[in-house]
Amino acid sequence: MNTSVTANGTKRFIDGVERVFYDGYWIKAYDPPADTLRAKRQLIEGLTRRLFNHVEHGINIPGKRLDEARQAFEVEPDPERKRVKGAMLAGALFNRATDIFTKLMELQELGIEIQTDNALMRECGFCLQEALNLGKMVRHRSGEEGIDELWGEPFRAFSIPVEAFYDSRYIKISQTLRDIDRIGGVMVETFAGSRYFEGIEDPTLRFTEAAKVKCETLRTDPAIFDVWADFAVAAERLGSTSPRLAGATTAHDLQLAVDGVNLILQGRDLVSYITRARVPMPKTTREYIERCEHYRRGLHPRIHPAPLAP
Repeated sequence: MNTSVTANGTKRFIDGVERVFYDGYWIKAYDPPADTLRAKRQLIEGLTRRLFNHVEHGINIPGKRLDEARQAFEVEPDPERKRVKGAMLAGALFNRATDIFTKLMELQELGIEIQTDNALMRECGFCLQEALNLGKMVRHRSGEEGIDELWGEPFRAFSIPVEAFYDSRYIKISQTLRDIDRIGGVMVETFAGSRYFEGIEDPTLRFTEAAKVKCETLRTDPAIFDVWADFAVAAERLGSTSPRLAGATTAHDLQLAVDGVNLILQGRDLVSYITRARVPMPKTTREYIERCEHYRRGLHPRIHPAPLAP
């Protein structure tokens, strides 16, 4: 199929499944909920839980402690501690926004109409916006880069119609699928030609294919039981890779084998991180690719000479 003439947002049934096209990928499509205050509240609650599931520990501060969190952040002189306290303040702001939405929802259920210019609605937006700015201080649970996209999602969900938010998520999923393919391709290119890891292509590609299916599948989808099981098993099989050490007679050979196993595990973990978060991690991906290139130079020094020292 010539994807160059397919417009983003095009929907089509493929093998009985409705899919939507974005940037080269046909992604499993889901009907968005009605654009109501209840739907937005549930969406923001879900996005907030998802956010805290992927970021560093200790920042899920209740909204009622917002003033304490702000005070602790503002008076902290040490830069490293201030970063952590800024992350905690961002968590408190997110939870305060969710608290406001919950109460507004309760009022709406009592028949009280809530206008978009309501003071509490504006306060909710302010909290999300400030949390988005502070989110740059927060790191992924792996200790690697932050995931700014996750911090921006609740604010987008608050600011735009629910259907438009769902459409924006497909764009991020397509970017994530692209990076899963990119990482898998680099892993195959790096290790397929190594005598230590013959046959690594099959478990690598099985894992990345399972990861892409997991990435596009919502947890509420009945298929998630099979999808998650396939993904978890593929990750375990790739992680059990052992080098073939026959002929590895030097310390250099053994070190290449050990380093190769570590790189395979790092690639598996990186794909797992972005699959579960459903957003790219560009800095970590770039650094992983650079490590793979360095490893290949060690495997084939004559073909890939190392750069000369200055």
